Amino acid sequence: MRRVIPLILALVSSVALWTLPASAERVVRLGVLNDGSGPYSDLSGRKSVIAAELAVEDFTAASPDGREQVKVEIVYADHQNKADIGAEIVRRWIDSEHVDAVVDVPNTSVALAVNEIMRARDRVFLGSSVASSDLTGPKCAPTTVQWTFDTWALAHATGSTVVKRGGESWFFLTADYAFGQALERDASAVVLASGGKVLGGVRHPLGTSDFSSFLLQAQASGARVIGLANAGNDAVTAIKQAREFGILRDGRSLAGLLVFLSDVHSLGLEAAQGLLLTEAFYWDLNDATRRWSRRFAERSGGTMPTMNHAGVYSSVLAWLNALAETGPDAGGTRIVDRMKRDSIDDPLFGPVTIRPDGRAVHDMFLFEVKAPGESTGPWDYYKLVSRIPANQAFRPMADGGCPLVGTPVK
Repeated sequence: MRRVIPLILALVSSVALWTLPASAERVVRLGVLNDGSGPYSDLSGRKSVIAAELAVEDFTAASPDGREQVKVEIVYADHQNKADIGAEIVRRWIDSEHVDAVVDVPNTSVALAVNEIMRARDRVFLGSSVASSDLTGPKCAPTTVQWTFDTWALAHATGSTVVKRGGESWFFLTADYAFGQALERDASAVVLASGGKVLGGVRHPLGTSDFSSFLLQAQASGARVIGLANAGNDAVTAIKQAREFGILRDGRSLAGLLVFLSDVHSLGLEAAQGLLLTEAFYWDLNDATRRWSRRFAERSGGTMPTMNHAGVYSSVLAWLNALAETGPDAGGTRIVDRMKRDSIDDPLFGPVTIRPDGRAVHDMFLFEVKAPGESTGPWDYYKLVSRIPANQAFRPMADGGCPLVGTPVK
């Protein structure tokens, strides 16, 4: 279920908030929790531990000389996409193993359970792979930061662009749990607001292997766009079968509302070409993303990182910087308050601010998947359609319903 990776990081001795006698060394523990064996294992999985390791190493490398050594351990577990299993792991981590923060957690149902546990225990939750915008809406917590993306951002960028390009009538294939429902809800709202129509939808179980009946319902609806409110292997399978069954003839198209680089790699450019998708990160975006991604690939067997892996790295790095200021025993609320006060210039996401509702705000990007003839080599899959500036990429804070909005940051 888990492995422990001991790493060493140093903290500035001049920061009076964190000084430890050698006989009372404080071990800081970070829990990486995700799907290690199911439909989301490629987009997060054990490679998220690599991203966390890189964050600790880079924090240490940026530290001035003369710092006191503090031990950091990274523990890993597979939540198996089950909220009860994820909750049990996190309770054990906190109560018996003294874990200070939990990161990653793709699968909204699991993440919402973890969110409540971390709130109650006053520990930091870095929801770097959580999709539901409810995490910074009605379910927001003073101990939680949602880093990489959310359903509102994905729906608005992809949905509005597809409608503007003529895809006015939609039918949704939706993963039947909290994430898929939130993504369909947010995408439907933007389609309608953009002047489009929603002609129907169907929900499928997580881990579906045969989408034929669902795709036939979408075809029968007459909708010109099939919106995929799912992710991981479910999205890959639906896209493959839509092409195999000829569902995309007569001008019908797919809108992948949450498609990852790992999904495109699995599909191949022949099947994925032309897909519009929204991402917070792409390995080949600039010099900084390329440098970091090549380091990641060296440890991952040549695999380039997804935006989830980038989100793990960046959120852990920001947490460590805040921890150095508050001290490790400050409690989750104080540490997250410090993250909200910090001006973050992240190597992968650029300028980042964390709002009172816990939403990390940064630029997002709309990409189109290249045709095979446009790719110049391995992992060269995207061409940039548009950059969405941070102040437009995420839901306005006043619209989210987060009870923390208006509460002063301490």
